[in-house]
Amino acid sequence: MRSFAGRDILSLKGFERAEFEHVFQVADELEPIARERRNVDLLSEKTLVTAFYQPSTRTRLAHEAAMHRLGGHVTGFADAKMTRAGDFYQESIKDTVHMLEYYGDAIVMRHFQQGAPQEAAKWASIPVINAGDGWGEHPTQVLTDLYTVLTEKGTIDGLTFVAIGDMRMRTMHSLAYALTQFDARMISIAPESMSLTDEFKEEVAEQNLFIETADHIADVIDQADVIYMEPVVQADYTKGRDERSADKVGVTPDNYKVTRELLAQKAKSDAIILHSLPRMDELPPDVDATKYSRYWQEAYNGVVMRMALLSLVLGAME
Repeated sequence: MRSFAGRDILSLKGFERAEFEHVFQVADELEPIARERRNVDLLSEKTLVTAFYQPSTRTRLAHEAAMHRLGGHVTGFADAKMTRAGDFYQESIKDTVHMLEYYGDAIVMRHFQQGAPQEAAKWASIPVINAGDGWGEHPTQVLTDLYTVLTEKGTIDGLTFVAIGDMRMRTMHSLAYALTQFDARMISIAPESMSLTDEFKEEVAEQNLFIETADHIADVIDQADVIYMEPVVQADYTKGRDERSADKVGVTPDNYKVTRELLAQKAKSDAIILHSLPRMDELPPDVDATKYSRYWQEAYNGVVMRMALLSLVLGAME
């Protein structure tokens, strides 16, 4: 297995099963720190630089919280418009990264342009972590999600993942790449305009993940061990900022909505729901109090997973 020290975390494509298992093991070792709300000195001599060209709540703050829990420091920006990278000058990724690498020991980047973190990694002498790149990938989120599944179900092998929502989402791409390393099944439910491309399905099929499709969640929810959700009422992830107006808010069709009633009538008794949030009307708030919801545990595990990744790429854990 390749060492994680000094390594970029850009994609789950090519991530090997042993690497998933190792990251999960390190997360288990560090989890008590988060659970007990302690701060330790594991990364006390390290600084994380955040470069967020798109809005973020959970991903940015989870990385920052993870760094603080491990005793490290954080600097960076949460709004590119307040920097030379986002104002009149539109400073290039190359120039920005050449600057940022002198300010810290690792960079975590979210960008509206697919491939931007990979471009950053070409020029950076320090590790770059992809926190979401346009319609590309979101590796740290899916590592979080699979760790949540593992802690809740005890396994990933043998499970059926029913993925509902916009399949163009970066989480859906990373999920499919990840599941190629496990004995798992994936069923996708999406509007035709938001479906996975044939090219993508062929790519993962070459690694023995044969993605099935369905038209309505009610038709397959009884098969789901994990209900993995994203909205179909969606922002444009290729834009730096897309502030919605009232006339842009849509209504989710029943095909892509998981309600309390549907769960009670058709879901497996031990199924779990994951949603990286934010949500629209595809997951009503009254589902939160049911036995199926795990998205708050998912958010908690987001800190634990980032603790594991940061400790690994910064060489504090082997």
